[in-house]
Amino acid sequence: MNDSDFREKLFEILKETESFPKPQKDEIVKLTRKSREGYEKLQNKLSHLQQSLDYLRLGIKYLIFDLEATRRENTDLRKRLNQNPPK
Repeated sequence: MNDSDFREKLFEILKETESFPKPQKDEIVKLTRKSREGYEKLQNKLSHLQQSLDYLRLGIKYLIFDLEATRRENTDLRKRLNQNPPK
């Protein structure tokens, strides 16, 4: 469910409560507000989670690049040592 669908459903619920008695209507309005706030918090947390995952992926890519560079350097240094053994 996307954001506009969620807001549309809440609006439909509020519209249907027009004929309800005041105490029930007030309770439903309160619950729909809580639902909206909960949905917005969830969306915010999902956004932060996505950003954290993106940052983690980038960090892993840098670590892999560094590891591969270190391996290449290690291999190159070993070749040099084998070609010119210490005296």
